[in-house]
Amino acid sequence: MASSPDHMRVHTLIIGAGPGGLSCATTLATQGVNTLVLERKEIIGPKVCAGGITWSGLISRVPATLAEKSFPQQHIYTPLQRVSIEEKTPIIATVNRKKLGQYMAEQAVAAGANLRTNVIVRSIAENTVTVEDRASGKNEKISFTCLVGADGSSSLVRRHLGLKSTQLGIGINYQIPGNLPKMEWHLNNRLFGNGYAWVFPHSDTVSIGAYADQKIMSPAKLKANLITWAAGKGFTLKDKKARAEYINYDFRGWNFGNTFLVGDAAGLASGLTGEGIYPAIVSGEQVGQTILAPGHSSVTMDNLIRKHDKHCKMVTFSGKNGFVNAMLAEVVTLALRSGMIKFNKLEMAV
Repeated sequence: MASSPDHMRVHTLIIGAGPGGLSCATTLATQGVNTLVLERKEIIGPKVCAGGITWSGLISRVPATLAEKSFPQQHIYTPLQRVSIEEKTPIIATVNRKKLGQYMAEQAVAAGANLRTNVIVRSIAENTVTVEDRASGKNEKISFTCLVGADGSSSLVRRHLGLKSTQLGIGINYQIPGNLPKMEWHLNNRLFGNGYAWVFPHSDTVSIGAYADQKIMSPAKLKANLITWAAGKGFTLKDKKARAEYINYDFRGWNFGNTFLVGDAAGLASGLTGEGIYPAIVSGEQVGQTILAPGHSSVTMDNLIRKHDKHCKMVTFSGKNGFVNAMLAEVVTLALRSGMIKFNKLEMAV
């Protein structure tokens, strides 16, 4: 990493090198905007995530070669039903988040963006941030014209704007060795509230996890239920290391003058499924377009927000009580089984 002056100036400073921050950086740098991305981790990419990407939503934005496995068939289980849905083209593919992150970082740098890792943002003031290089311990100030918060569910930029995050989901994931053929979704109100458990096969590992609304179920209970459920499926997770993360779906805006929020920092993840990669990439692109042309009319962002709002309403309705949630799960599964609704209607892709 090249040394930096004690005080530097950039046009757009992006905090967070996840899919949202990197897609924004590529959009801006391609048009010659002086863009700097700061990432607190030393290595870009790894995150608590099942690694599922919707084929219709993301295949146009990332190379198909990044897919470890693709699934034209989805298997959905409820206490009363076992449903298999199949389409001609893949519905969902799994990706390695580290590989996806590294690919997107290479694209951003190739476009001309500057990228620094292992950097912590200590404070944000008007048009200036103070950061610490974790390797050297050195502090410096960076001035900006535009600031983009792409720093996840616990976003410092979001807190700087005074925005709370009260609508949160919990994702717990175990990545274990294995080579399985089927992608599975398990809906069980008793175990996972208005969320679900998953079995997502990767190339030589399997993601076993669960997602639930934190208002419905605590992280500790969700983890205990996941371990018990997985044991019944033949997966021994008790002695394995779990990774967990909050997923922010508390959307309160994305454009705040010269400060913007994308992805989980904006609360644009799906409260219904926890899906976050697609909303992050799309919102990052649209924030980039808005910075390039402040009068930009973002129909794509408007559509994404409408889809997000629909998911939030479904979460609220399904969380009313256990009976309502259990019946809703059975009705939606039956509708998928009969073809009354398509699987992509439950995705964030617009």
